[in-house]
Amino acid sequence: MKVLLIFPPDWLPSEPYLSLPALTSVLRPAGHEVIQRDINVDMYDLMFSERFLRHVKNRIDFELRHLQVVADQRALDEEESALREQLRAWDEPSLQALIRDATEAKRILRCDDFYEIGNLEWASHILHATMAYISLGYYPAQICFPPIETELVYKPFMSSEILEALDDTQINVYRDVYRFLLADVIEQEKPDVVGISIVQQKQLISTFTFAKMIKEQAPDTHITIGGNIVTRLRDALMEKGGLFQYVDTAVLYEGESAFLKLVNALEAGETDLTHLPNLICRTEHGLQKNQDVFAENMDKLPPPDFDGLPLEKYFVPRLILPYLATRGCYWGRCTFCDHFQGYVEGYRTKQIAQITEEIQFLQNKYGNRHFHFTDESYPPALFRKLSKSLIDNKIDIAWTTHMRFEESLLDEEVWDDAAKSGCRYLHFGYESGNKRVLDLMDKATNLDAIRTNLRMSSKFGIWNHIMGFFGFPGETAGEAEDSKRFCHENRDHIHSLGFMTFVLGRFSPVAMEPGKYGVTAYKNPEWDLALDYYFTVDDGLSIQEALEVFDEFERDHDPKWDLRTAVREYIFLYVDHFGTNELTQLHVRPDQRPAVYNNPVGMV
Repeated sequence: MKVLLIFPPDWLPSEPYLSLPALTSVLRPAGHEVIQRDINVDMYDLMFSERFLRHVKNRIDFELRHLQVVADQRALDEEESALREQLRAWDEPSLQALIRDATEAKRILRCDDFYEIGNLEWASHILHATMAYISLGYYPAQICFPPIETELVYKPFMSSEILEALDDTQINVYRDVYRFLLADVIEQEKPDVVGISIVQQKQLISTFTFAKMIKEQAPDTHITIGGNIVTRLRDALMEKGGLFQYVDTAVLYEGESAFLKLVNALEAGETDLTHLPNLICRTEHGLQKNQDVFAENMDKLPPPDFDGLPLEKYFVPRLILPYLATRGCYWGRCTFCDHFQGYVEGYRTKQIAQITEEIQFLQNKYGNRHFHFTDESYPPALFRKLSKSLIDNKIDIAWTTHMRFEESLLDEEVWDDAAKSGCRYLHFGYESGNKRVLDLMDKATNLDAIRTNLRMSSKFGIWNHIMGFFGFPGETAGEAEDSKRFCHENRDHIHSLGFMTFVLGRFSPVAMEPGKYGVTAYKNPEWDLALDYYFTVDDGLSIQEALEVFDEFERDHDPKWDLRTAVREYIFLYVDHFGTNELTQLHVRPDQRPAVYNNPVGMV
C-alpha cells in the first residue's frame, strides 16, 4: 500500500514531531511505501517565501476592491476604515522589503548567525511582522508565530464551528495551504491511505480541512486520524459524528501496531474492520469503537524513521531529533494531569542498551548532535543510567528532556555525569512552592529536593526551566505567595520559568472527582470538543483571583526571567553552543522592558 502520513499545522517548526517517524518505522519494514509530509514546517517555509507573500498581496488587493465597493454604497464603519488603511499601506515597495526581510530571517534561523542574539531577535520580529501581514489577507483571522496564538475566529472546541470553517474561503488559510502543498501530492502520488496525526486541539481545523479537500479530490482514499487529541476526544467525536463524514477511521491510543494492522487489512481488501484493535470504524449500525485494545512492547519497537521529512527546513541552525524511550509517566499520580488518557497501559521503558544503541544509530544516520527526549517525565533511574551509558560509549550528543524534581537526584555525581553526557536543558514540573498544595496535587515533591535539584543543575551548567501555576483548587492567596517567594529565594539557580493559572482538564482526576476537590465544573453542551472546563471552587482562589496573582507576578518578578527568546529549542542550542548556562545576552535589556509582552513569565 502507498501511505501518505501528514503532520498538520499548527505547531512550532523547530524540530520534527515524533508521530510520523514512529509510524513510518513499522510500515516500511512491512513492505508499505510511505510518504511523510510535515505540512506544518512546509507551511511556515512557504509563508515566508515570495510565492506566498505575493499570493497574500492578491488577496489584500481583492479586499481593497471589495471595501471600495462598500464605500461607494455607504460610509465605512470604524473597523472597516481602519482595515482599509492597513491594507493600503502594503504597496509594492513595502512588499518587496518584507520579502527580503522574511528571506533573511529564515536564513538567520538556519545558520550560525542565529547565535548572535541581536540577529535572532530581529529574525523573530520579522516572523511576527510577516504573520501580521498574512493575517490581513485572511482578515479577521489572526495567524501568528508562534502558532499557539493563532485564532481563526472559529472555535476548535466546537465541532459545529469546525464544520463551518471548512468552506470559509476568506478566513480558513488551510484551504490555500492544501492547494499549495498537498493537492499536487495527492494527484501525483495517489496514496491508498492517508494518516493525519493530531497532537493539539488547534490542529483540528487544518486536519478536517485537509480531509475534506482530499475526499473531494480523491474520494476513494482511505483517511484515518490519530494522536493523543483523538484518543481523548474519542467519545465526543463519535457522539456528534459530523466530522467523521470526512474520515474513514480513527486510531486510538498507541498507533504503530494498530495502524499497521489497519493498512494490512485494507491491503487485503477487508471491509469489516471491527476486529482491529484501537480503532473507530464505520459499520452498518454507525460508528463503532472496537473492543480490542493494544499496547506496544517497547523493546520490539524500532527507532524512528525520519527519511523523507524535510530536515533542512526546520527553523534551527542545528537539527534536533526527538526520541522517546518510555510510554506513560512513571509517577502518573498528579491530580491536575490527563496525559494518561493516551495509553491503555501504564508506564513502560526500553532497556538502556537499546536506548543507547538507537541514539547512536540515529546520530550516525542523520548526522545530528542534538536530541530532545520527549518522554512525559524522565525517570530518575533512567536519567542516571543514560548519562553513564552515553559517557561509557563515548557518544557525543547534546540533549534535553522533561523531569520531576526527585529526592533520588541529590548527589553531585548524578549531575556531573548528566552534564558530561551532554545534558544541556531540563524542563521541570515545579507547580507550587507550598507543601500542602503539592500534597493536594499528589506531587509528593520535597521542597528541599527542589532546591537541591535546581542548585545542582545550575552548578553543572545545565539550564533549568520550571513550570508552575496559581489557583489549584483549595490554594489560598498565602500559599500562592509561597510559590512566588520560593522562586525569588532560589533565583540564583533558576534560569527561566513559565507560570499560568490552573486549568481544569476534562480528563484529569480533579475533573473526574470534582466533589473531592471542592470543585464545580460547568460543561457547555455546545463546546463538545472542549478539553477543559470553566469551574468554581468551594475554598481558595477563584479563577479571577488566580489571574490577579498571576498578573502581579508578571509585574513584580525578577527581571532575569524576562528573556529575549523564550523558544526552548533555541535556548537549548544556545547553552550547547556557548558551553554555559550563564547566558546574560538572553536577558531583556533595561531599554527593552516596556516592550515585554504580557505573556507567561519568561516569554517576550
